[in-house]
Amino acid sequence: MKKMTLVVRKAIESDIPQIQALSREAFRIYAERAGITEHVSPLAETYEDLKKELENKLVFVALSDDTVMGSVRVVLNSDKTAYLSRLGVIGTFQSEGIGTILMNAVDNEMRKSGVTNLYLHTASRMLSLVRFYYGRGFYIESTTRDRGYIRALLCKEYKIEAAEDSISFKEEIFGAM
Repeated sequence: MKKMTLVVRKAIESDIPQIQALSREAFRIYAERAGITEHVSPLAETYEDLKKELENKLVFVALSDDTVMGSVRVVLNSDKTAYLSRLGVIGTFQSEGIGTILMNAVDNEMRKSGVTNLYLHTASRMLSLVRFYYGRGFYIESTTRDRGYIRALLCKEYKIEAAEDSISFKEEIFGAM
C-alpha cells in the first residue's frame, strides 16, 4: 500500500457529505458482517442529522488529501463520562490503522476533558471490533438485545487524577528523606 499522510481534526460542515457516504458504506458492511437485519440508523442519516451531530457532539475526521478516510463521534456528559459512536473507516482502508489514529485523538480529548469513563456499543459477534476495542483498553461491561441483536456495552476507564496523585505522593515521600 502507498504511504499516506493523515490529519485528524474536528469535523466541519463541509465534511458532512463525505462523512455521510463513509458512514453508509462502513455501517452497511458492519450490518452485513454482524448479521443485523433490523434498521441500522447510520444508513438513513440525513445531511440535517449530521449537521445536528456537529453542533452537539465532538466529531473527528481523519483526512488524506482532503478525503475523509474515517470519522468518529463522542458525546461528553456532565458526569465526566462520554459515549463514543459511529467510528467508521472507508472499507478499502479498514485494518490500515486509521481507526487507531482516530481513537488516539479521542483518548487525547477525553484526558484533556477530564473524562473518567468512555462507553460504546458494538455487535458482540463482531470479533474483529471487540478485539480492536480490547486492544485500546476497553472491556465488556454488559450486553443487551435492545436492537434485535446482541450488543456489547464496552467501557474504557481513564485514571488521570489517580496517576497524578501517586506521582505527587512519591515526590513527597522521597523529598522528605
